[in-house]
Amino acid sequence: MIKADKTKKQKPYYTSIPKTFLYLFFLMCLISTVGYSAEEEGQFSKKDLRLGQRLFMGLVPFESGTFDCSSCHYTTMPLEIDWNPSVYDLAKAWLEEDGTDILNVMNSPVSMRLLEDHKGMRITEEEERLLQAYFTYVAETGKGELKPYPIRAFTFWIVGLLMLLAFVDLVITRKIRNRIIHIVILIIGIGVHGSFVYDEATSIGRSQDYAPDQPIKFSHKIHAGDNQIDCRYCHYTADFSVSGGIPSNNVCLNCHVVIRNGTNSGTFEINKIHRAEKTGEPVRWIRIHKLPDHTFFSHAQHVNVAGLDCAECHGAIEEMHIVRQVEDLSMGWCIECHRDSKVPFFENEYYKSFHALHEQLKAGSVDSVTVSRVGGTNCMKCHY
Repeated sequence: MIKADKTKKQKPYYTSIPKTFLYLFFLMCLISTVGYSAEEEGQFSKKDLRLGQRLFMGLVPFESGTFDCSSCHYTTMPLEIDWNPSVYDLAKAWLEEDGTDILNVMNSPVSMRLLEDHKGMRITEEEERLLQAYFTYVAETGKGELKPYPIRAFTFWIVGLLMLLAFVDLVITRKIRNRIIHIVILIIGIGVHGSFVYDEATSIGRSQDYAPDQPIKFSHKIHAGDNQIDCRYCHYTADFSVSGGIPSNNVCLNCHVVIRNGTNSGTFEINKIHRAEKTGEPVRWIRIHKLPDHTFFSHAQHVNVAGLDCAECHGAIEEMHIVRQVEDLSMGWCIECHRDSKVPFFENEYYKSFHALHEQLKAGSVDSVTVSRVGGTNCMKCHY
């Protein structure tokens, strides 16, 4: 007689999944479907955005071939000047009213530069729509910022962790018997942390080497260097005002109403000036050199009266494509300059009232007069 097999038949694996998880899974599918349908009702979907971004990055081929647009049209701020328009520039130019028609520009290029740089590239209307989806996103999110690798932060925390381990082992665990190792780690760590604290404390409120990405790629090397345009032609308020001033759009148009093609950038950057004139929207230049609000500084006093050259404070501007803040503009830097710089004592009638200094010069006790001798280091001169 054959005995019946009493072992239970094994259930399928999916029956072991709790029903709650199955319900949650179906609910998530339903929500994502509804969200996708609602998304499609707008102008662009997330799928359009992804495809447009991949087209621009060269991850998906155009019908005319594979082209990596981002290799020339940068997506984050570069360290050096890049004369090609960024993806943000392209997005703004494309999406503004009566803006650049990139479909016609790409398929019917008129300049030799476009013919060479985009040789063999043509885009379809669907590809234009996908790129427009990506450009719309870029225009809304703004320029991509270049984020440096935080080496100093990592160094600070790693050294701090080593100091903590050395202290714990020295006091509690005592795994390493040679206490000199702990002491050396603690001394080096305190030195490293102390130097970091000093550097951060002294740099508060200072922005040396600050070089922001300006709305127009204006090269001081081309204008002030190659073409030898005087600084005060554009910054004309420096002779009589506290500030050097940022030139208005009309100053740019004095030349660029005729000069429409840039040496390096072609027509794209100069067209920004004309678009600003047409729309009435000012070019929003980013100020680089700025002293604290509690400090008084007059360009008229330094440029006009003292006759200082712009380079003494701003560096060799005529050699810079991207202007950066050369000096730290600290109080110590200003005071040192006032102690060393000589004033035109006899040429300026203002100094006739300084009778004591005139007597000292006649007696030969002093051979020249520095700024500090006429009140240049008086606190109330700058912090009144």
